[in-house]
Amino acid sequence: MTIRPLSALALAVSAAVSLPAFASEQSESKGFVEDASANLLLRNAYFNRDYKDRTNDAKTWGQGFIGTFESGFTQGTIGFGVDAYGLLGVKLDSGRGRNYSAFFDTESDGHPVDDLSEAGAAVKLRFSNTVIKYGNQFPSLPVLAYDDSRLLPQAFTGTLVTSKEIEGLELNAGRFTGDSPMGDPARDPNRLKSIDVLGGRYTVSDDLSLSLYHSDVEDQFKKYYANVNYNLPFSERQALNFDFNIYRTKYDDGSTAAVAMGGDGQGDRNTIWSLAAKYSIGAHAFILAHQRNTGDAGYAYDFGDGGSTIYVANSYYSDFNLKDERSWQASYELDFAEYGVPGLSYKVAYVRGSNIDAGGESDGTERELFNQFKYVVQEGAAKDLSFKLRNSIYRADNNVGPDLNEIRAFIEYPLSIL
Repeated sequence: MTIRPLSALALAVSAAVSLPAFASEQSESKGFVEDASANLLLRNAYFNRDYKDRTNDAKTWGQGFIGTFESGFTQGTIGFGVDAYGLLGVKLDSGRGRNYSAFFDTESDGHPVDDLSEAGAAVKLRFSNTVIKYGNQFPSLPVLAYDDSRLLPQAFTGTLVTSKEIEGLELNAGRFTGDSPMGDPARDPNRLKSIDVLGGRYTVSDDLSLSLYHSDVEDQFKKYYANVNYNLPFSERQALNFDFNIYRTKYDDGSTAAVAMGGDGQGDRNTIWSLAAKYSIGAHAFILAHQRNTGDAGYAYDFGDGGSTIYVANSYYSDFNLKDERSWQASYELDFAEYGVPGLSYKVAYVRGSNIDAGGESDGTERELFNQFKYVVQEGAAKDLSFKLRNSIYRADNNVGPDLNEIRAFIEYPLSIL
């Protein structure tokens, strides 16, 4: 017997509500308008990808306006509400031959559009601590995660159920049938048939959490994900954290995702896992991580499951997710608050991948040096104004990919309207 994700979650929720639970969020509802919020995020973004030995570099600059409205829930046993968003992206600089399509769609003559806009809404119901939402939304799960790393965010259309009936336990189930990617105002240009998701996250204690999820993208793949995150505090200023992530993917026959990742499209399988150890002492953090990819193909994502569906340690410009790849990371993080500059942080990471099956006579390799500064204004009229500058220097050998240097710069200012 096959159990649909929504049916499986309904069974889990039914069992959960019979157990001792914490306070009901719905019983504390103040009302549709009283609990409502409206926000506008101003995002100025610049993207420059220099392909070194090639001429088709990508250089784009844009101004984004991301407006969101979240109503409260009406009072009563079952609460009703509405969420909505509006997106507008305005091109400030780009051109034919150097446009970056994740910022702006391209006209038939090769020129980027001058602007793009999109709007969406979702209705939601809440019973106790369980919310059912249907419509256009931004899911953020390990097996279905929207991408918000460029000018405007990716969105999905479908149903998502989120249940928190037991303290520390969050259950999720959903079915989505539309994908609106970044840089494209069309509702579903990639013609997503469907993706079903099911899973949950359990916070065992302040120092231990567990996650388990499953997804099924029709005609592409079925995917399982698990995570264990454990924190070992030594003192108020010192701690050691372990983060383990693993995906197991079974590609469907004829899957374009499998072929794109080096498989033959005939029942390919893949396993990718990473283990990161992070030692924090005061303002400093030191990270070592290992990531390994095995199977008939590499790890594929953003084939209907979102551009951020890669919860592994070694994901920067490159995700180090190619066929048979093994990669190591060494990185360092610094919080300048202890040195009199609260809100300023820095990260540097070096990742090297090897043993890549790229179809050549010898194994391929790739490596990346990543640097990022971020500053958030802490007080005053410009409070929460943020600046982020990141740079990746990427090099690869033996048919793995083109060498490049990349710069991304973001200035963001959130405004609370309601």
